[in-house]
Amino acid sequence: MKYGAWNVTSFQAEQVRALEQAGYGALCARILSARGCSDAAAAQEYLRGDAPLNSPFLMKDMKTAADRVRLAVARKEHIAVFGDYDVDGITSTALLTEFLRGMGARVTSYIPARLEEGYGLNEIAIRWLYKQQVNLIVTVDCGITANSEAELCRKLGMELVITDHHECKDELPHAVAVVDPHRPDCGYPHTDLSGVGIAFQLAAAISGEQAGLLERFSDLLCLGLVADVMPLRGEVRTMVVRGLKALEQPTRPGIAALMAECGCTEGPITTSTVGYLLAPRINAAGRMGQVELALELFMTHDPERAKVLADALCRLNRERQKVEAVIYQQAVSMLGPDAHPRAIVLAGETWHQGVVGIVASRLSEEYNCPAFLICMDGDRGKASSRSYGGFNLFAALTSLSDLLESFGGHELAAGFTISRENIPAFQREVTALAEAFQNSGQAEDALAVDCAVDPALLTFENIRDLNQLEPCGTGCPIPVLCVEDVVVTQLSEVGGGKHLRLSLRSRNGHSMAAIFFSQTALRTGIAPGDTVDVAFTPQINEFRGTRTVQLNVVDLRLNRRLRDETEAERALYRRFLRQARLTPDEANRLLPSREEFVAVWRYLIANSSEQGIEEDFPCMGRKINRTAFCGAAERLTLGKTRICLDVFAELGLIQLRTSRRCFHIRITTDGSKVDLNQSGIVQRLRIQKAGQ
Repeated sequence: MKYGAWNVTSFQAEQVRALEQAGYGALCARILSARGCSDAAAAQEYLRGDAPLNSPFLMKDMKTAADRVRLAVARKEHIAVFGDYDVDGITSTALLTEFLRGMGARVTSYIPARLEEGYGLNEIAIRWLYKQQVNLIVTVDCGITANSEAELCRKLGMELVITDHHECKDELPHAVAVVDPHRPDCGYPHTDLSGVGIAFQLAAAISGEQAGLLERFSDLLCLGLVADVMPLRGEVRTMVVRGLKALEQPTRPGIAALMAECGCTEGPITTSTVGYLLAPRINAAGRMGQVELALELFMTHDPERAKVLADALCRLNRERQKVEAVIYQQAVSMLGPDAHPRAIVLAGETWHQGVVGIVASRLSEEYNCPAFLICMDGDRGKASSRSYGGFNLFAALTSLSDLLESFGGHELAAGFTISRENIPAFQREVTALAEAFQNSGQAEDALAVDCAVDPALLTFENIRDLNQLEPCGTGCPIPVLCVEDVVVTQLSEVGGGKHLRLSLRSRNGHSMAAIFFSQTALRTGIAPGDTVDVAFTPQINEFRGTRTVQLNVVDLRLNRRLRDETEAERALYRRFLRQARLTPDEANRLLPSREEFVAVWRYLIANSSEQGIEEDFPCMGRKINRTAFCGAAERLTLGKTRICLDVFAELGLIQLRTSRRCFHIRITTDGSKVDLNQSGIVQRLRIQKAGQ
């Protein structure tokens, strides 16, 4: 299992019948029912892509902000639109700049250099804009925590309007207007708009209309909202639906060129197109210190220049991937082979500030904990952090603000600046917070599965009808279904051994083809004949003119009987660890034979590498049973496997670390022979087996 647990919801048969009668496909109806849509009206409300946009004036300070910008335009004042270097910030900057210039305003766009200036408003930028005789700064996608910078603007005689969507601190910056739906006193219906959505609403408040602006800027809105992972409901869904339609026939030369460079000019444009193809390339400009290329891409009217810029962004993205790989390897090496952190806090002297956020995200998923990566520059460091399991980063940083020079962000991603001398204390404190969160029972480590389905429903028509759920994303996720008790009839590794192709058969004889990306037979621990549950996203695969139904596997797990047996083994092992007295039969179930010890050791030797071995708990014993004991599943149980490893660690043969789902093993012996009879674990089990 990749996930600690599966949360499988269920549908109501009566609701499914009603939804099918309303025109929803069989799979779609089951998913909608499982997601709480009890009838056609509820489903229509859940999926509607034409919800009315909220009035911008429901936001606190919006009227003040609009009036001040409108006055600046009338007075011909010099306006600076100050943005951020991610997709949301770049699209926000482009949208508001284009809108104001269309009104005849004198506008300078400014996005800070990530490596030199860092995130958001800063003294370098403010003083430069002051020298350019800027009268009014309007922030987009940043500024909500810029208290000292707001004070500097006031001292220099520059006025400031802040528009942002990030979490607020207790004290807001002193500015002409502070527009942020997260303000405690803001009456806006929800907080789901990203920076580009707030910028759009400011433009709407200035112009007095929304429909024409939505037609004009829906492409930029879609890119920013999807890249910032905003929930696809209400007005956000309306903006994204309109934007995806606009992206199918892009009118901006830059977007058209980037889509051509990515090879996504044919077929439907989905949120996946934006999230996995377009957004990483746009983000690469900011990450690699050339954000001006992305901003120019959106602003240019020259198709030839657009092609040059699109090519440059794709090149930067490839460079970013190389830098990311180096930092990742260094971070893993710093953690060491026996790492089992509650929180990862690492600092690097040469790390690239623009890339560490991606690495932090990767580490948080791999080690199942929040990750904080700090790029050092002398006595100070700038950090990017990513959450895991629902750990609230912004709340954690707020509670540790005495150790930080500055911080900002939201629950899932945040950044901060810290002095070198405070890093050890920060590591201790944030680790304690993460551990307390884990122990609270609030941590989320489960795969959300919409529902279990009959394999007979996996037809071309029913899978095609899943398009009724589009667009999918946060708030309306891509469907994940499961089929239970299916037998693995065949498996093979494809793509140079990187992926696993499976043939499955249900209890009623229904055959299914599946692909499990980035997995191997060894890693999953499955073999022909195994009975498993499969969580997947259904798709129609087309290869050489042949169309087939394929399951895009998200996770595999043992079927119910084997899961119950595994849990019984875990419970017995935990009793042994607690020094509980076992019956002779229970001790015998845990005590490996010499032959089993040898089989486990040979497996470790055969599969060891410089990085060690990482194995799923239930899988190792099954693999060894197949190779050493001809598939006798009753031989090497999970409990016996754990005892073998504990004994090897006790005798100094291996370093053993266990996470919630895996063994992490490194062989440490120099080859000298050891006597298993000297193990205290073995001696204790033998005594209890004898009933003594």
